[in-house]
Amino acid sequence: MDAPLPAQQTVNSTGKARFNRVLLKLSGEMMKGPESFGLDRDAVLFIAREIKSVFDLKVELGVVIGGGNIFRGSSPAASDMKRAVADQIGMLATVINALMLQDALEHMGVPTRVMTANPMEAVAEHHIRRRAIRHMEKGRVVIFGGGTGNPFFTTDSAAALRAAEVEADILMKGTKVDGVYTADPNKDPNAVFLPECSYERALQEDLKVMDAAAIAVCRDNGTPLVVYNLSIPGNTARVVTEAGIGTLVTRGK
Repeated sequence: MDAPLPAQQTVNSTGKARFNRVLLKLSGEMMKGPESFGLDRDAVLFIAREIKSVFDLKVELGVVIGGGNIFRGSSPAASDMKRAVADQIGMLATVINALMLQDALEHMGVPTRVMTANPMEAVAEHHIRRRAIRHMEKGRVVIFGGGTGNPFFTTDSAAALRAAEVEADILMKGTKVDGVYTADPNKDPNAVFLPECSYERALQEDLKVMDAAAIAVCRDNGTPLVVYNLSIPGNTARVVTEAGIGTLVTRGK
């Protein structure tokens, strides 16, 4: 059994936010919708609406987005490339996604800032921890692009790192499944859904919650993690206002 939620995460049935500051992790694949690659405007607008639903709850919000819909350093297309170079291309892809998401959010009246791990002054602010926190305190959604800024690290690791840096109350990972299972539910009909899971179990059983480095960062900093189905309309706001959505991953007993 996992440890109970901290005081600021007490179950709230009034429809109000249970958290003050949230870090949302999105995969780049969510941006391509039904397309095989690239960006699908309807998918981007759907994600933007989900983010706005949390913004409307007066929650301080940061977003880390992947770039797998455009280019992934570990993909077959990069098999003959040096991994460091391929990862750098992937990090640039996350910035494209961040700018696309920023545009969609601002069309909806949501103030945003894109911050990148490596300087790109012409298109975004350079990531500075205190400045990111200040933007959130001012009611701006901060979209973190560029991963960690280093090759060989995934955007899952970037999300865990940014969540720790800005002292987020929770890290939310939006996926296409309801949460964490004992096996891939698309391949194993006997896979069992886990409403709660410890960091250690996720690591030891390789449950594919996030990569091992990301889970270790969450564990070491005590950052609670919720894995949930982003593709269900309204689910993102439900995670913020209700308990029992998705899988809660915490330190455990």
